[in-house]
Amino acid sequence: MAELINPNPVVHERKSTVRSKPAQRPEAPGADGRETIDALEIFDHIRDINDPEHPYTLEQLNVVSEEQIHVDDVRGRVSVQFTPTVAHCSMATLIGLSLRVKLLRSLPPRFKIDIKLSPGSHSSEAAVNKQLADKERVAAALENPNLLAMVNKCLAPPPQQ
Repeated sequence: MAELINPNPVVHERKSTVRSKPAQRPEAPGADGRETIDALEIFDHIRDINDPEHPYTLEQLNVVSEEQIHVDDVRGRVSVQFTPTVAHCSMATLIGLSLRVKLLRSLPPRFKIDIKLSPGSHSSEAAVNKQLADKERVAAALENPNLLAMVNKCLAPPPQQ
């Protein structure tokens, strides 16, 4: 097995998530008949994505958090920032691609999804963000069967124990 980039990551417990202000997100559809989407719902979609290097989820490694998600339901925009466990993480692009694919598969098509590294969290932040924002690069990456298999492995549910 190849040497791990971060052989001893800090593992966090799964956080309980409770909607503190139910009035902000009515259970009934909005005036236009659409179900509203908020940051907690986005977090629920991405929290259990598997890390490509470790047997933990992105939430357990604190790569994603609800605080790093911004949703503008009216304009149909979702912005997710993520923080790799080390500044030189070679898996950052794969993690970002996995986040994008999960949200593309989970959200209505009216949403534009922006995935970026948290500012200052990676030594190649600008290059990774440029790759993740480029639709043509993302589409080409997903046409690569090996890369798509790696993304699908990150998105697979955990094995039953």
